[in-house]
Amino acid sequence: MPGKERAFRLSEIVSALGGEQMGTGDPLIVRIATLENAGDGEIAFFSNPRYRSQLNDCSASALILSPDAAGLWARPAILAADPYLYFAEVATLFTPPRGACPGIHQSAVVESTLSDEVEVAAGAWIGPDVAIGDGSVIGAGCRIGDGVTLGAGVRLMPGVTIYPGCILGNRVLVHSGAVIGSDGFGFARKKDASWYKIPQTGRVVIGDDVEVGANTTIDRGALDDTVIGDGVKLDNQIQIGHNVRIGAHTAIAGCVGIAGSTRIGERCMVGGQAGIIGHLEIASDVVISAGTLVTKSISRKGVYTGNLPVQAHAEWVKNFAHLRHLDAMADRIRALEHRLAELEKS
Repeated sequence: MPGKERAFRLSEIVSALGGEQMGTGDPLIVRIATLENAGDGEIAFFSNPRYRSQLNDCSASALILSPDAAGLWARPAILAADPYLYFAEVATLFTPPRGACPGIHQSAVVESTLSDEVEVAAGAWIGPDVAIGDGSVIGAGCRIGDGVTLGAGVRLMPGVTIYPGCILGNRVLVHSGAVIGSDGFGFARKKDASWYKIPQTGRVVIGDDVEVGANTTIDRGALDDTVIGDGVKLDNQIQIGHNVRIGAHTAIAGCVGIAGSTRIGERCMVGGQAGIIGHLEIASDVVISAGTLVTKSISRKGVYTGNLPVQAHAEWVKNFAHLRHLDAMADRIRALEHRLAELEKS
């Protein structure tokens, strides 16, 4: 999060993060900017060839480039194998996350014994038998239920709710409005068509270095636990059903819905507004494109897409009209193939 302004010489950035300094001079860098808008005292990065035309008009004091692109820029630069990753590291250098300011605000209600190295902000409620690791920050208005365990360096932004019994690992970041451990959607149908609620007795178990976006909800397991592996990154407004398991270092974009008991492998990427129905198995290293509806298990790594590209309305109506007649066209083609086969025989 932003703090006081910082400034670094280009050589200081290289000394801290590595890379190779190129060009004449050692400009003072005071902030990071886009390639298009960067000016004096600012550093930008260039990694996509599509933006090569912007280099001619770029006024940045320095750029972050790959070694292959070094010849495209004559002014000071840092050469890095992955300019985008290096840019992310520079951004952290300029805006490091705020550390904990240990202490419990007088308006917080704390029913557990906490370490002196934990920060609890105004209006937070922490129930009994809660364990929180050193260096953790509990934001204003958070609610942490009975028996919750939080690792070291956890940060809950204001307004996070964690239901009883859930476990979060070290250095987990949860953004405002997220709800972890709410009941899964489990009901049995009665003869009179009414619904009988099935007790949800599992937990949510989250590994280390996980980020949970704003207003994302993760349901507790019905019997077994809902498990989020190490390094998983969840965007805003994601719904994760009960007993789901997500493998390490998987990233899921906003508005994705994952139904109960689905298992997703490691290092997967799921695009925004994708939907995954329940009780499926998704292999590791799978990429699911935005807006895709996954209705069956995926057993092999690769990229999977199940949506249509946008087009003009009139064109879409025309194409859909053709789709409506596909069955009839298929019947006609089979009939023609049958007639051709008979003609070949004769």
